[in-house]
Amino acid sequence: MTKIRVSFIIALLLLSSSFFLQVARCQSESDSEDAELVAETVEEGGDLGIVGDDVQDFGSGNYSPAPGVETVCVFPKNAAKTVVAGKETEVLIGMKNEGDQTVKVLAVHASVHLPFDHRMLVQNLSAQVFNNASIPPSVQAAFPYIFAVSKFLQAGTFDLVGTIVYEIDQLPYQNTFYNGTIEVTEAGGLVSMETVFLVSLGISLLVFLGLWIHGQIQNLSKKTKKAPKVETGTRSVDASMDEWLEGTAYTQSKASKSKKKK
Repeated sequence: MTKIRVSFIIALLLLSSSFFLQVARCQSESDSEDAELVAETVEEGGDLGIVGDDVQDFGSGNYSPAPGVETVCVFPKNAAKTVVAGKETEVLIGMKNEGDQTVKVLAVHASVHLPFDHRMLVQNLSAQVFNNASIPPSVQAAFPYIFAVSKFLQAGTFDLVGTIVYEIDQLPYQNTFYNGTIEVTEAGGLVSMETVFLVSLGISLLVFLGLWIHGQIQNLSKKTKKAPKVETGTRSVDASMDEWLEGTAYTQSKASKSKKKK
């Protein structure tokens, strides 16, 4: 029965490991396909457009995606999607127009949210506006987006939501090119303030535990030194000796001495 249970557990572990390997392989293949699509777009010389300085609120609208327009996202030379707080990070957005009309790209914007609740907004990132950026039918194009999270943002895992806004026949649309996690690190290095706090707390607890154990050992040693010596059986021994010596010369001499003192 035990052998059957062990073999069942081993088989279950093998199946779960193969499943996770397959998921990781599919994810890496999808990332490589996105990178290839963006690379092909750049090689084809797609219209990147001119980045403008116009400040407009493109994040207030909530538009639906247009049919036939697909987007992908790649973090160049940053497969781990690591973002250093306070420093610029570049994202390449690949856009494919499979429709019948020209797509006019307006802007790209993004926001940072808490991973467990997207309603909790952490930061609105700056919008990047494009002038004269258009994609004809059956053409692909790549658009760079450079953003920087606040240098005061605590290191950890956050969700990044990136949106590209465009027009088709003067009607606004938008596509979410990225909706996933990013790893924010501090500019000072790999060690974060949270790690320093946890290490300091652990050392403090160890020191406190050592002092408490030392105090307990000292209390036990003091108790053992102060324990009084208890003598037992002296009176019973004297009584038995008197009974044994009763009637001898020792008891007679002792009785005569007591009479003289009186």
